Amino acid sequence: MSTVKEQLIENLTAEDKTSQCKITIVGTGAVGMACAICILLKDLADELALVDVAEDKLKGEMMDLQHGSLFFSTSKITSGKDYSVSANSKLVIVTAGARQQEGEVNVAGVALKSLDPKLGTDSDKEQWKTIHKQVVESAYEIIKLKGYTSWAIGLSVTDLVGSILKNLRRVHPVSTMVKGLYGIKEEIFLSIPCILGRNGVSDIVKVNLSSEEETLFKKSANTLWDVQKDLVF
Repeated sequence: MSTVKEQLIENLTAEDKTSQCKITIVGTGAVGMACAICILLKDLADELALVDVAEDKLKGEMMDLQHGSLFFSTSKITSGKDYSVSANSKLVIVTAGARQQEGEVNVAGVALKSLDPKLGTDSDKEQWKTIHKQVVESAYEIIKLKGYTSWAIGLSVTDLVGSILKNLRRVHPVSTMVKGLYGIKEEIFLSIPCILGRNGVSDIVKVNLSSEEETLFKKSANTLWDVQKDLVF
């Protein structure tokens, strides 16, 4: 006896089941799921795979997205504890990791003094010093209020995904190897302006740093190297 599908649809050619734009997200915490929903809403993937060690939560998040798949263009949403589920992915986004705690520091600002010598000082009529302080501290305020940040991270990751998959070659501040820049001799990765496209980071935007900014940049590199040099793989 034929199935309902067979009665309604007559197949003419074999279905191509190979995903052309598959994206895998590792970690189904707040950030991972924010990335997932933003990518789905932007129609950037024809298949989305989720990976996590917490199997019950993983299955629940996958089913929740599948139940809403009527409103997405992504036709296939899968999950698995094993990384084999990520096979043939165009991109793999790793969001799994220890959650930032209230009071932890992960942001370093750069003053744009070349635009206005008074910028960020008490003589600055536009109060950029206050705005900069609010931007730096806003994440900590959110962590204090709700325990974590997620939606802005998800939207930012989706912006990066769009530049890569669509080969937009836009400038993004992303982490890349800085050995050889500004006198840094170690293999350190720091966030600097880069051109991002289909092949990842293709170019680095040269930024003229003041002596003070270069000192702070080297300090960040040294701090990372002090931790990195003792790592054993």
